[in-house]
Amino acid sequence: MLFNPREEGQGLVEYALILVLVAVVVIAILTLLGPAIGNVFSTIKNNFG
Repeated sequence: MLFNPREEGQGLVEYALILVLVAVVVIAILTLLGPAIGNVFSTIKNNFG
């Protein structure tokens, strides 16, 4: 065979793309909800601390 495709690397690339997509989604959620979550913890700290 002149061309022998390697499929081992393909799976790694797919997992890497999924990992990057999940990371982007988590960063977007934390960017949007970060201040609100901070306010919740500040309220808890002020009420109980």
